[in-house]
Amino acid sequence: MLPVLDYGDGISCVDTGYVRPQMTACYLLEQDGRAAFIETGVNNNVAALLALLNDKGIAREQVDYVIPTHVHLDHAGGAGQLMQALPNAQLVIHPRGARHMIDPARLIAGTSAVYGADEFSRLYGDVIPVDAARVVEAADGFEISLGSRVLQFIDTPGHARHHFCIYDALSQGVFSGDTFGLSYREFDSNGKVLCFPTTTPVQFDPDALHRSIDRLMALQPSQIFLTHFGRIESPRQAADQLHRDIDHFVSITNGAKAENDPQQRISEQLQDWLCNRARAVNADLSAEKIRQLLAADILLNAQGLAYWLRTQH
Repeated sequence: MLPVLDYGDGISCVDTGYVRPQMTACYLLEQDGRAAFIETGVNNNVAALLALLNDKGIAREQVDYVIPTHVHLDHAGGAGQLMQALPNAQLVIHPRGARHMIDPARLIAGTSAVYGADEFSRLYGDVIPVDAARVVEAADGFEISLGSRVLQFIDTPGHARHHFCIYDALSQGVFSGDTFGLSYREFDSNGKVLCFPTTTPVQFDPDALHRSIDRLMALQPSQIFLTHFGRIESPRQAADQLHRDIDHFVSITNGAKAENDPQQRISEQLQDWLCNRARAVNADLSAEKIRQLLAADILLNAQGLAYWLRTQH
């Protein structure tokens, strides 16, 4: 059984163990005898998600929705397999992402190009298509009911053009996918959190991301449920960090355009910036531990920023 955190209001956070513990989450929502999954993780997680239903006494027929925030495979890679096990569920997805859930060939090719074929196979396995008749496209402002609970979908480009976030009025919370960045619980200290943007793989748009964060904050959420990772209860502080980081990421990226290897230079400066920020949040963490926790994200963020640089100049 994967680790599960109970956040109240019928919200359970499942640590999928993707890459490492406390890095990637799925959420189970329960209301009035109905259930929904927000994010699916990868195929390796599906058995554990079904086991969680059994543990909670929720029949598979009671799951009404499977809701990836976008189609990147750490969020949606297990959707096809999970849908096969949930006979009444509909897949709710951004209109720009629906075709990739129905026919994932281009999604597989694009992700393989980022990670390599062997690593893709290890991380994701076979990505299973979803029957088009079971796919619901959620445009900006779309709402669904889970029992008496209403979930509202907010179009939030910036990390990806096929990304939405979900506002849950009952918990006054937002399920933010990657729009509200990354914030790992190992960094938390004395009420402070480290939150920073994710700019991978190929659709980073800083202006759109600024606007999307502002849209989420206009909802005045009391908590944010991140896919990477878990709940943060200081949304305003985190939003301010994200805005500053977006501007700084753009600055260091533009400053690297004359380099022979812009990505290497971006990576070095990202590491300096984020490691210094992490030490300011939690001085008890060693430099080695900070670098270990941030290494994968620094590499992927640098790749995304280098790609953005090539498309801008």
